Order: sequence, then C-alpha cells, then structure tokens
Amino acid sequence: MVAALTASLAFAAFAGWAYLDARDDSTVAYATSRDAALQAGRTQIAALSTLDAAHPDAALRTWLDASTGPLHDELRRTGAGKPTTSARGSVTDAAVTELDDRSGTAKLIATVQVQLTPAGGAATTTDRKRFEAALERTGSGWKLKALNAVPVSAP
Repeated sequence: MVAALTASLAFAAFAGWAYLDARDDSTVAYATSRDAALQAGRTQIAALSTLDAAHPDAALRTWLDASTGPLHDELRRTGAGKPTTSARGSVTDAAVTELDDRSGTAKLIATVQVQLTPAGGAATTTDRKRFEAALERTGSGWKLKALNAVPVSAP
C-alpha cells in the first residue's frame, strides 16, 4: 500500500513537472503555429476553389478575404468574371511542408475535390486537384499569398 502511494506521488510529481516544462517549450509554440497555418490554408484553399455562378461578387469578396500580397492583387485585378459553372471545393488532405515562424511564412500542399455544376441543371461532375500554397501571417491571421496547381502525372 505504501509502495503504491509512493509510486502514485512520484508519477504525479513527474507528470506535473513534465507539463510545466512542456508548457513553456518552443516546440509547443511551433506546433501551434503549424496547426494554425494548416487550418487556415485548408479553409482558404477550399474558399478559392469555390464559386457560386449566381453570386460571383460574393465569391470574389471571399477570395479577397482569404488572400494577401500578389495573389490578392491578381484576384482584385481579374475579378470573378461572368461564370456559367458553379464550383464547390473541399480539401481532402493537406500538410504543411515548410514553416518559418519567425518570418511568418509557410508552404502547404493540398488535394482538393471540386464539384462542378454547369448552369441549366446539367449533371454535376467531380474533379480532383492538387495545389501548392504559400501562406503569410498577417494582422488578421494566415492568408494565401500564392496558389499553384500541381500537375498530376499519368500512371
């Protein structure tokens, strides 16, 4: 009984010390930053892969909110146009490939499933895309500064 109590107290003391040590650990801060960049990147890639043909101005506002730098400037300059097909993108998988927490930059790769619905109620088709994204931390969080399609090689 005394041995079990002693072992329990020793474990509790070790666990408390390990928690306090990890709480101030820079790797925890780095992991938190990586997770934030990943989540923001997933959300913003899905947003830039989505377009409601009936409301292109709303899509453009969403795209501008998700972007910064050269990508933001390009989207503002080109706009959403007059689309005849709606698209709904969802990120199926993503990973941070680079993160510089000090400079506030990250790179991400993602696979996206895009459902395309032509005007007039034609059948919806599904397409799969791969993207490489560059993100930048801004005053309002992580935003996409570049988004490039990655070609898929034939089998």
